[in-house]
Amino acid sequence: MIDKNLGTSKTAKDRCKVEVLQNALHAKAKAELSYKFYSLWDKIYRTDVLRRAYRQCKRNGGSHGVDHQRFEDIITIGEEKWLLELHEELRQGVYAPKPLRRVWIPKGNSKNISRPLSIACIKDRVVQTAMLLVLQPIFEVDLLPEQYGFRSGINAKMALRRIYYHVTDAKRTEIVDADLQDYFTTIPHGDLMKCLSRRIVDGKVLYLIKQWLEVPTEEHRHGRTHRTSEAKEHHRGIAQGSPLSPLLSNCYFRRFLLAWKKFGMEKRLNAKVVNYVDDFVICCPPHIAEEAMHSMRTIMERIGLFVNETKTRIVKAPHESFDFLGYTFGQAYNKEHKAYWGTQPSKKAVRQVIQKIHNETRIQLTWTTAEKRILAINQILRGWCGYFNQGPVLKNYHTVRKYTEKRLRRWLVKKHKMRGTKGHRQFPTEHLYGKLGLYKIACVMADVPKAKA
Repeated sequence: MIDKNLGTSKTAKDRCKVEVLQNALHAKAKAELSYKFYSLWDKIYRTDVLRRAYRQCKRNGGSHGVDHQRFEDIITIGEEKWLLELHEELRQGVYAPKPLRRVWIPKGNSKNISRPLSIACIKDRVVQTAMLLVLQPIFEVDLLPEQYGFRSGINAKMALRRIYYHVTDAKRTEIVDADLQDYFTTIPHGDLMKCLSRRIVDGKVLYLIKQWLEVPTEEHRHGRTHRTSEAKEHHRGIAQGSPLSPLLSNCYFRRFLLAWKKFGMEKRLNAKVVNYVDDFVICCPPHIAEEAMHSMRTIMERIGLFVNETKTRIVKAPHESFDFLGYTFGQAYNKEHKAYWGTQPSKKAVRQVIQKIHNETRIQLTWTTAEKRILAINQILRGWCGYFNQGPVLKNYHTVRKYTEKRLRRWLVKKHKMRGTKGHRQFPTEHLYGKLGLYKIACVMADVPKAKA
């Protein structure tokens, strides 16, 4: 039975029990690389696993699905009661996923271009997260060293440093800056299920994953609800943004990496792949990139994926640059004006953080308190500076810091209905950082937060 309240002591107990389960699954998968797991369904609806999954989803937040249920509604019902009902649905085999709710959001900083976002119901997100807690330790064993996305103990900065090593130390100075066309929406269902069934032969688990892959999408337009079943009709695609999608995408991209090695491209061309979910580059010795790019296209076609020809290109270091995971790799200059090859935050990354600061200091938000605005801004700045702390970052830090101060002063002036001023006298720098507690971005390299990897 699930206990009556989600207390902190229970949280710790759940974490320990789930970790014991995960360690056991990981150890078995590692000890027997060809072992197939027959009985996993009962692990997914375990009460401690469901509670841990629920907390994870609640912490991540997110909007409601087609059932309009929010976390506040679940709290009103009673979280334990809600989880017990979900536990019984899964145990009795009557659980069925609901359609995804499609909304359109701006693509990047563009106001005219938008991209679809599919939102699952909270119940479906919790079940997917529970399944992820069980499956991740198994498939983690099979993922390859070239894969850096959404893996335990591995992060994006490790991928960046690997690229730096390949280009500077290993002299792989030609880079195939590759781009896949709509990777998530083009993954073939049949081949993906084959990848999963290599390890999982629990019919209930595989059937539910297939249901999630084929779930329809609902969109509300002009007062009417439109339902589409594109994924089921085309037998392709996974819902980007779902808790399970990073694992599924990693499992499928593994097919490309295995083929790259099996067909001898890695050894014969001495070309190394660095992959983060759907982003990847191929680092090659001089005069090899053309052949590597051709081989990459051939393999991608064989596994049913499509290369974006307009965005895929060959970059020759150190004179040419490319962007990867928010950083620009290219030529920079030190204090003595000597050129070197390294990383710095990309222009796009700077534009994106400035847009976020802009959104948090809109005039429409002057009804909120300054404390709330500072809290939201600080969260953005800490996260951004915590990630973008490699290479010459001070110039970009200065740009973001000055823009934040300017926008915050403008917001304070509007909030307090002051006219004919930009707020420098009323809200000096000392006031912003001292009294209001605005996060202070580093002004010198000694103050830059150190990278963790």
